[in-house]
Amino acid sequence: MSVSLSLAGQTALITGAATGIGRATALLFAQAGARVVVNHWNQPEDAAAVVHAIEALGGQALAISADVSDPVDAKRLVMEALQSVGHIHVLVNNAGILQEKPFLDTTDADWQRMIATDLGSVFLMCRAVLPGMVAQGSGVIVNIASDLGITGRAQFAPYCTAKAGVIGLTKSLAQEFAPTIRVNAIAPGAVATAMVSLEQMSPEWMEKELDIPLHRLGEAQEIAATALFLASDLSRFYCGQVLGPNGGSVMP
Repeated sequence: MSVSLSLAGQTALITGAATGIGRATALLFAQAGARVVVNHWNQPEDAAAVVHAIEALGGQALAISADVSDPVDAKRLVMEALQSVGHIHVLVNNAGILQEKPFLDTTDADWQRMIATDLGSVFLMCRAVLPGMVAQGSGVIVNIASDLGITGRAQFAPYCTAKAGVIGLTKSLAQEFAPTIRVNAIAPGAVATAMVSLEQMSPEWMEKELDIPLHRLGEAQEIAATALFLASDLSRFYCGQVLGPNGGSVMP
């Protein structure tokens, strides 16, 4: 059997795709031949720019605004996508937020918002997409976790907890839905995006991020390349795995 990175003839739904890793993934998937559903939440101009960039490449894309941490909105997103494109072959759960805050200052609202956005959205989107994948007899899910979901970090308790949950959910779904559907995760190290930048970091955090073997932040395109690998048939023997493009911050 020949294998390739091509996603020709497939449709990929990417959450949080207006900026950062999601945007880079949308563009790379389009270059690989996929039709892309660009999910965003109240970022119409950024999302439209992604769609325009994909169309400029000769690809197809549409943008759908939805809060994927909300059960009703997540279901609506998938229904609208299916009505427009017919099938969803690849789901990339990328939407997420980040907060640095001492644990004893963390409020109930802080905790609930982080868990709902970074973990709950993955559960909701998988639950909404999996019935269609099961019915069509194939599918790929790629969940974006974090190296902090493996190592933990002081003052990031809700975020680390949510991302560790993403890893656990990935492994559980991989076992439950194999061999029809492949579910894997990516646990990036720090990536230079609007959410994480050296200019916004405290000196202590900056020192931690740069004190890794490669001595730099990752690039969104590097995480997107890992997502493309997991979405393609080059990774057809990967199931329940957590890939770590992290510059050496974690070496299992």
